[in-house]
Amino acid sequence: MKKFREQMKKKKIPKLLCLLLLVGILCYIHTDTVYATGYDSNLTGTTDTQTNITDPGSSDSAEELAEPNIANTVTITYNEGNGSINAALRMLLVLTAISLTPLILIMLTSFTRIIIVLHFTRAALNTNTAPPNTVLIGLALFLTIFIMSPTITRVYTEAYVPFENGTIEQDEALESALQPLREFMYEQTMTKDVRLFMDINRTEWDGELDSIPTIVLIPSFIISELRTSFIIGFLIYIPFIVIDMVVASTLMSMGMMMLPPTTISMPFKILLFVLADGWNLIIGSLVKTFY
Repeated sequence: MKKFREQMKKKKIPKLLCLLLLVGILCYIHTDTVYATGYDSNLTGTTDTQTNITDPGSSDSAEELAEPNIANTVTITYNEGNGSINAALRMLLVLTAISLTPLILIMLTSFTRIIIVLHFTRAALNTNTAPPNTVLIGLALFLTIFIMSPTITRVYTEAYVPFENGTIEQDEALESALQPLREFMYEQTMTKDVRLFMDINRTEWDGELDSIPTIVLIPSFIISELRTSFIIGFLIYIPFIVIDMVVASTLMSMGMMMLPPTTISMPFKILLFVLADGWNLIIGSLVKTFY
């Protein structure tokens, strides 16, 4: 029994030593006050525009230290190269511009009128999928590039080149790039469509382009493009409707009422289209409507 007690005392001595060592370490460590980094840290831009509410390290209590010290606005400062847009923000802007490119291509160019007229042409021929959608979209795209080439050239020379050379600021570059597009849309927009959206917007219009807001000019241009493309499509339909009527009346006079007239008229439509060089007439006349 005596030996057992001695063994227990020997086991307790190391534990007591470890406990005393731990207590000594905790008593030795003293409380330090932690301050935020000052203005001379790795900041870019001028120091008088950073968005801290209070100076770093000026908190007097734990409650003040727990309060957020960042303002609700973000300031991007340029000072002769001392400051630049964050890489993530720049990537976000680039991706946003790329995502809006199809919308700009379809809505602010000649693409809408061209693709609608081409679809009307295929429907009038009653060929269903010939030419296929891929061919029509590709043709409309290259015709759009051809028609918009003078406008694209102006945007490049008047906005992109001066901005790259540093002669104009970003806001001026955007305005210079938008001006050729506004002039193109204004030339293809009907006056009544502009007046419609100006009245809805409750804005007076003196008949000049400069007094039309872009937010009004864009829907006015789209409505005018839809109207013009449907008018052209109607004119394309007329000769093919005549062929359908002639074929239908011929089949009825022959007593062949069970035979679909469209099945018989389609070869005649294709023959008329080929003999009249229809693609040359339609595409040539369509492109000339923009000049």
